[in-house]
Amino acid sequence: MSHADLPQPPVAPQRPSTRTHHGHTVEDPYAWMADREDPEFIAYLTAENAYADARTAHLDPLRESIFREIKSRVQESDLSVPVGDGNWWYYTRTIEGEQYAVHARCPRPTRDASRPELVAGGIPAGEQVLLDGNAAASGHDFFAVGALSVSHDERLVVAGVDLEGDERFALTVREIATGEVIDDAITGAGYGAEFDRSGRYLFYVVVDEAWRPFQVWRHEIGTPRAQDVLIRQEDDERFWMGLGSSREDRFLMIGLGTKTTSETWLLPADDPTGEWRCVRERVEGLDYDVEVDGDRLLIVHNERSRESDLAWASLDEPGVWHPILEHGAGERFLGVDAFADFVVLSLRAGGLPALRVLPRDPSGPSRLGAARPWPVDGELTALSLGDNPEFASTALLVTQESFVQPRATYAVDPLSGARTLLKRQPVLGDFDPDRYRESREWVGAADGTQVPISIVRRAGVAPDGTAPGFLTGYGAYEIPNDPYFSVARLSLLDRGLVYVVAHVRGGGEMGRGWYEDGKFAAKTNTFDDFVAVADHLRGGWVDPTRLACEGGSAGGLLIGAVLNRAPDRFRVAHAAVPFVDALTSMLDPDLPLTAGEWEEWGNPLAEAAAYGWMAGYAPYDNVREQAYPAILATTSLHDTRVLVTEPAKWVARLRERATNDPATAPILLHTQMSAGHGGRSGRYDAWREVACEWAFVLDQLGAMQVVT
Repeated sequence: MSHADLPQPPVAPQRPSTRTHHGHTVEDPYAWMADREDPEFIAYLTAENAYADARTAHLDPLRESIFREIKSRVQESDLSVPVGDGNWWYYTRTIEGEQYAVHARCPRPTRDASRPELVAGGIPAGEQVLLDGNAAASGHDFFAVGALSVSHDERLVVAGVDLEGDERFALTVREIATGEVIDDAITGAGYGAEFDRSGRYLFYVVVDEAWRPFQVWRHEIGTPRAQDVLIRQEDDERFWMGLGSSREDRFLMIGLGTKTTSETWLLPADDPTGEWRCVRERVEGLDYDVEVDGDRLLIVHNERSRESDLAWASLDEPGVWHPILEHGAGERFLGVDAFADFVVLSLRAGGLPALRVLPRDPSGPSRLGAARPWPVDGELTALSLGDNPEFASTALLVTQESFVQPRATYAVDPLSGARTLLKRQPVLGDFDPDRYRESREWVGAADGTQVPISIVRRAGVAPDGTAPGFLTGYGAYEIPNDPYFSVARLSLLDRGLVYVVAHVRGGGEMGRGWYEDGKFAAKTNTFDDFVAVADHLRGGWVDPTRLACEGGSAGGLLIGAVLNRAPDRFRVAHAAVPFVDALTSMLDPDLPLTAGEWEEWGNPLAEAAAYGWMAGYAPYDNVREQAYPAILATTSLHDTRVLVTEPAKWVARLRERATNDPATAPILLHTQMSAGHGGRSGRYDAWREVACEWAFVLDQLGAMQVVT
C-alpha cells in the first residue's frame, strides 16, 4: 500500500500554552487536552479511534482467531473453591455466555462439613446469591465491584458497584434471603465497606475531589445519609485512607498511609459508637502492618530495618512492640496472618513470594515457635495465602502458579505440611504444560547490578537469535511482577514468541532496597535495567529485529522513557494506560493521585532537584526527532488513575516529531470510551481487547501463524 493510499491520522489542534517552574519554561501546545469534557477533545479521540481501526482493519481475522483461542481454552461455566465462613460456603461462579461472575453462598451444616462438589455449570444446593454481576451490569457498558461484605449475623450483604469506570461506588445493602434492598443511600464512595458486629451500622470511605480516600463515615442502615457521622478525616494530602476488619469481625480497622509512613486505628466491632484507638501514631518513615491475634497484636514493621521485622504488642499497650523475628538476608517481610494453632508470615525471598509458619508455643516469650519454611514447587512458582476468614482454621487455602503451570488451590495443614489439591485452573483444548519452558536468568545492568528476568517459551525454542520476542516490565511502587499463569499468553507462545519479564528496579521483586534504587533521582535505573535486558535478549534468545516491548500504567512510563532512550531496540511497543506525562501531572496537586505520588516520584512543584530529574526522563517532555518503532497506546476515557489526557498528548507529540515511516511503523491511539484504568470490564470484552492489542504486536513481528 502506498503512502497515498494509507488512511491519514487526525491532526491534533495546537493551542499556545506555557508553564514556568524553577526558571524553566516549557511550551505545551497540547495542554488543552486536560479538559476531558471538551467536545473538541472527545471528537479528537473519536477520530483517533477511527484511524486506529482503519490502520488495523486487515488484522480482523487475526484478532478473531486470538479471541477464539482464548475462549476455547476457558471453562466458561465454572466455580471457585468454596470458602467456609460460619454457617456458609462462599464462592463465585461463572456462566457460559455471561460477562460477569455471580457471587453466592450455600449452606455449611457444620464447621467440618465437606466442601460442596465443584460441578462446572452446576448450582450448589441451597444457593443464595449475594451479587449477580450480570444482572447488576444490565444496560451498562462497564461494571466493577468495589466492596462485597456480609454482616456478622449473616443476614445482610453490602455491595459497592461502579458503572462508569471512575472507581466511585454506589453502596446497596440487601437482605440476602429475600434480595430486598433495605438501603441505597450511599453513592460516590471509595473502596471498602464494613458492618459493625450487630449489622446495625455500616462504615464506608469517601474520596475527595482529587480521588483521595480521606474520610470514614458511620451510617445507620435505613436512615438518611444526612444523619451519617464522620469518624475520621485525613487532611494531610499525602495520606490515603483504607477501611477493613480483622479476622472473624472482631475489630474494625482504619489504615492511613503514604509510600513510606503508616498509621492504624482499631475499634471493637461490637462497640460501633465507641472510641477508635491508634496502634502507634505516625512517625515519618515508619511503616507498619497490623494483625489482631487474640488478646494481642502482631506487627510487621520497618522500625529497625527497611526490609521489616515481626513483633507483638498487647491490646492495652499497642504502641509498645516486642520483637519476635528479624528478617534474614535477601528477605523482605510483608504481612502476617494469625490462626489458633499457628501464624503465617508472608514475605519475599530470592525474588519470589514466600511463606513461613510459626507454630504456637505457649512456653516461649513471644508464644510462637521457630519459623518453618513453606516448600515451593519450581523455581518460578508464586505462592500465596488464599481467603482464610476463620481463626480456628487448621487447614488453609493456599494457591500456587507459575508462567506455565495453571493456578492450583490446596488445603494445607501448615503444621504437618500435608496438602490436598482442591482445584487446578482448568485449561481446555490440547494444553500440555510440558510443551512450555520457564527459567530465570540474570542480566548485568549499566552499573553492574544483576537484574533477574523470567523467560517463557515453547519447548524447543533455542537461544539462537531467531525467535520473535515480547519484553514486559513495570518497576514502580514496590509492586513485584511475579509469575502468573495466563490462558491468553498461550496465543503468544504458540506463535513462537519468547515472553520475557524484566524485574527491573523500582518494583518489589528483590525487597525494599530494590524499590528504593528505582525511585526519585534513581528512577533512571528502571529504564537502564530494561534496556540492558533488551540488549541481553537481542541476538541471544531473540531476533534483534523482532523484539516487542509492553507496559501499563507506571509500566507505560517505563515504555515511554525507554523508547526515547533506545528506540532502535524494538520493532513495536504497546503502552497501556501509560503514565507518560508524568511531570505535568506531578506539578498539579489538584489532579487525582498527585500529592500522594510525590513520595514515589518527587515533588517537582516544590523541589528544583525533583523537577530536574523528572524533566530528564518524563516521556512526553523528551520525545525527540528520531525514528520510533510502531506504537499502540491504549487508554480509557474514565480512567481516574492515569487521565486519558496523557497518552493523547503523547501520541500527538510523537506524530509531530517522530521520523517514522507511517506505512511500516504506525503510531496509534485507541481509547475505550466506556471503561476505566483496567480497560473493559466484561470477560469477553476484555479478551477481545487483548486480542486487538496482540494482533497489532504479532503483525509487526511477523509472527501471525501458530507454530506447529
